[in-house]
Amino acid sequence: MYYYNMQIALQEVPGQISICFSICGCQLKCQGCHSPFLWKEKNGEKLTQNIYLDILNRYKGLASCVLFMGGEWHAQKLSKYLNIAQKQGYKTCLYTGETTVPKHILDELTWLKTGKWIPELGGLDSKKTNQKFIEVQSNKVLNHLFINPQNL
Repeated sequence: MYYYNMQIALQEVPGQISICFSICGCQLKCQGCHSPFLWKEKNGEKLTQNIYLDILNRYKGLASCVLFMGGEWHAQKLSKYLNIAQKQGYKTCLYTGETTVPKHILDELTWLKTGKWIPELGGLDSKKTNQKFIEVQSNKVLNHLFINPQNL
């Protein structure tokens, strides 16, 4: 599994400071994708377990969530990395363009964002989006957390 970059994200998971990994190899190739460089499988650096653990240890106590932008196509490794994050006390999130993910991934998640990017429907901050931000344990859709109250 290759990642293009790692960044600290403040808006993708409401109320969380997230360590965000952008995973390479997305096959969806959505029209209007903001990250087409992620379509190529090895367009980045290999995310080894040592690199991953070093990053988690570096941000322990500072970040509260580990977020993967994609990676469900590496289901076994993603599930393992999510489990490692949870064991270290992190909450976990996956952003996928799919509508579902395998149960063994779902079991390792706190939140899941589903839905392919469709430009005319917009993202999570749009009232007409096809995307869903879900709290996994309750299966509750939390899209309202992304909508600016001034736009209601």
